[in-house]
Amino acid sequence: MSKKLNVCLLNDSFPPIIDGVANAVVNYSKIIQKYYGNVIVATPEYPNVKDNYDFQVLRYPSVDTTKMVGYRAGLPFDLNYLNKFNNENTDILHSHCPVASTFLARILRDKIHKPIVFTYHTKFDIDIARAVNSKLIQEAAIKLLIENIEACDDIWVVSQGAGENLKSLGFKGEYTVMHNGVDFTKGKSSSEDIEAIKKKYDLPNDLPIYLFVGRMMWYKGLKIIIDALRQKKNANQDFRMLFVGDGGDIKEVQQYVIDQDLTDKCIFAGAVSDRKILKDIFSSCDVFLFPSTFDTNGIVVREAAAAGLGTILIKGSCAAEDTIDNQNVIQIEENADSLAKVLIQNNSNVNFYHQIGEHAQQQLYLSWEDAVKKAVERYQEILKNYHYEEKGRKSMDLQDNFFAMWAQLANGLEKAQENRLLFEIKYNEQLKKVESNPFNQKLNNFIEEQRQKSLDSLNKFNANKEELRKLISDYFDHYL
Repeated sequence: MSKKLNVCLLNDSFPPIIDGVANAVVNYSKIIQKYYGNVIVATPEYPNVKDNYDFQVLRYPSVDTTKMVGYRAGLPFDLNYLNKFNNENTDILHSHCPVASTFLARILRDKIHKPIVFTYHTKFDIDIARAVNSKLIQEAAIKLLIENIEACDDIWVVSQGAGENLKSLGFKGEYTVMHNGVDFTKGKSSSEDIEAIKKKYDLPNDLPIYLFVGRMMWYKGLKIIIDALRQKKNANQDFRMLFVGDGGDIKEVQQYVIDQDLTDKCIFAGAVSDRKILKDIFSSCDVFLFPSTFDTNGIVVREAAAAGLGTILIKGSCAAEDTIDNQNVIQIEENADSLAKVLIQNNSNVNFYHQIGEHAQQQLYLSWEDAVKKAVERYQEILKNYHYEEKGRKSMDLQDNFFAMWAQLANGLEKAQENRLLFEIKYNEQLKKVESNPFNQKLNNFIEEQRQKSLDSLNKFNANKEELRKLISDYFDHYL
């Protein structure tokens, strides 16, 4: 590389959030910091989180939207936060999320005149459809998302299928396929570590062991897995199924396992954040079940390959790109019957799965070091040809009063919500004392009065929401 780079990586999810994109940003950061320069990660703040990394993490104000989308939504318009970048010598901005992170990247580009790379990791139309019921709002959100992506200087996708999905949403530009890597070293875990995993999860040595790792969401193909396992049990074949992960549909998934009378066959391990233990889990199973057409890349398929574990996946899915059926993966149709057929036919032939896994390890493995090396080479090429003045783009000029009001009101709303919850807890505690002591009626009246004041304060904040929405809408109509 010709020079050390100062790279700002931006993403809406970052530890403590555990997902594929957060994992990608962490590995980009570690490897760039170690070999190629200096990294700043810009990401939403989380309560009580301490960032202990070799690279710098700058967190900006956020609101809690974890119930809706699984992570906190950033509000990257705080003036004090943005001013921190005035003294930062950033060469290139790389956003991994098309919403808040890319808004922030566009604002920073207009301040520091550096190019934006954007990576499309996820089929956001599915996430938007889950979060918003209104078709009209879904279409408007996708339109804004695409406009935001098209405003970037270089667009990357993690697979050809991801690029096709982006085109289907209305994206009209060019893109480059840049594969993600894995942070597992190549090779199975030690026999001692494998034995420890089998003991922990009660996995017999004489039965086929199936594995799923990922978010516990129906769109990951979980119903296909469970229905296929039901057929296998009906064929009087024993097995164990280990589910690793957490997510919004986990309770429904667990209930469906109960409904299908599979509780004695299925183990739910929850989310596993320790990467070594996760590698040990991959190393302890016979085949990885990943019948997902949602994923644009399927890093977990290459993580399984690192541990010599073969994968059963959907023919034509993004995860199946660059794979060969019955050589380094097993490809099936997108239905339970197709998966059940493979599982039943190979009930006593787990060696077939192991051969697939060995080939996957040799042919599909891609380290993060190699993936990031290619990305940095692309950074250098972008920088060599970049001229800010010639872009003729729509500006994201920072309007001080607008953004100051937005950040202040948003932070105030969240603080009011937190205060209300805290007051409700204290109120209930005091109420119990009052109910048990008739001489504390005055205290009861005082608490009720304070509670009403707290609710009135919250209502005033809520009354400003429509005004805030209108201001935001007017701003984007004018500047975007």
